[in-house]
Amino acid sequence: MDHPTTPSSPDRALRRRATHEESVRAGRSWWDSEAELYYQEHGADLGDAELTWGPEGWTERELGLLGDLQGRDVLEVGAGAAQGGRWCAAQGARVVSTDLSSGMLRVAQRIDEGHAGPAPVAYAQCDGARLPFADACVDLVVTAHGVLAFVPDADAVLREWARVVRPGGRVVFSLPHPFRWVFPDAPGPDGLVARYPYATDEAYVEETEDGAATYTEHHRTVGDLVRAVHGAGLVLVDLVEPGWPPGLAREWGGWGPVRGRVVPGTAILVAHRPSTPR
Repeated sequence: MDHPTTPSSPDRALRRRATHEESVRAGRSWWDSEAELYYQEHGADLGDAELTWGPEGWTERELGLLGDLQGRDVLEVGAGAAQGGRWCAAQGARVVSTDLSSGMLRVAQRIDEGHAGPAPVAYAQCDGARLPFADACVDLVVTAHGVLAFVPDADAVLREWARVVRPGGRVVFSLPHPFRWVFPDAPGPDGLVARYPYATDEAYVEETEDGAATYTEHHRTVGDLVRAVHGAGLVLVDLVEPGWPPGLAREWGGWGPVRGRVVPGTAILVAHRPSTPR
């Protein structure tokens, strides 16, 4: 699938089922080893204190999906180097940023050392699908392309995020658009020929010769995502499919202007936890 950076070549890449445990193990190892390279390649595009929703470059400053953050308690999951957490902190939020990878969190702390503005008040290394936080402890859970694409059970992830959100709060997350799953990972015309089934429970897996996963990405349909939001007791407020910005020439993995003008690259879901149970 669309690697977020340029990894070393795996022994083989295929589509198969992958468990949560092997996905977490592979994800932690891969992001730890690639954290510095990822920041070198994409740090300038992301900005050190900008919440960028996807490779298309649309930011929260432009889209305004989170609402007023002044005085809010925010949990950023799959934070990477916590660029989004810093943006939320600059809007007056109290932010805790979490990531599976200690390597990414080290990059985040290094950025903080040279950053003049507000930063997250704390960092935590944890599985974003199994959070070490109390029920109803934050006003907002947010992630930009974090967690959900890298674990198999979207329903469990959304239930966990909904668990920690207070009534009246929000869960806002982006991920690779599910429709991309049917196409090869090529930013040019070769990436516009449908080759793979849309409805499948197979993951994209890179693995060693003995079958140990070193990288995984998991697929769910748009319908799967909507049902996962609903099943978690949340209300879907919006599903945003941002287009490719006019004039943007860069390529990022399989994202780029050729495909971006034809195929949606990112989906952003905005959900609300009702003040009273549904």
